[in-house]
Amino acid sequence: MTTTDETDDVLANVGPRLRRIRKEREVTLAALSEATGISVSTLSRLESGRRRPSLELLLPIARAHQVALDELVGAPPVGDPRVRTKPLVRHGRTYWPLTRQPGGLQAFKVLVPRSTEEPEPRAHEGYEWLYVLSGRLRVVLGEHDVVMTAGEAAEFDTRVPHWFGSTGEGPVEFLSLFGPQGERMHVRARPKPA
Repeated sequence: MTTTDETDDVLANVGPRLRRIRKEREVTLAALSEATGISVSTLSRLESGRRRPSLELLLPIARAHQVALDELVGAPPVGDPRVRTKPLVRHGRTYWPLTRQPGGLQAFKVLVPRSTEEPEPRAHEGYEWLYVLSGRLRVVLGEHDVVMTAGEAAEFDTRVPHWFGSTGEGPVEFLSLFGPQGERMHVRARPKPA
């Protein structure tokens, strides 16, 4: 079925839906006309399908009936919002891609098992943002060597030599957003109470 056919089907069902909603509320065409400013004949033609519904006509009707516009047009239900991707395992780390399009900003959920590997900082083009979900994440960035805990975030230019992984105490789970240089994420820290 083409998009045009689907649109025609949705619009064909608006009239009967308008009539049903009006009758359920026990409102006459004359009363609805008075509430909306739309003539009785136009309302009648809408309900019978002889007049194509438009936003200009549907909005006042939705307001008068106190219903969402979606209810008048019978919008299809929202599809399953879950992201279903297969995890990738690289160098002992498990990555769940959270974005589907290639290039641009990429998001991953990452699980690093407990390990005591020695940091090997590397640099490359781009910008990265990390958010720790659970565990403790060791981040080596230039001359800095810090441990982040759940709820903490970091952002950095990936041209600075960097490495991140387990502290050796247990696994760590975090979100990683990586993008080309210039696509920077901003985390607004709350000021500490005085």
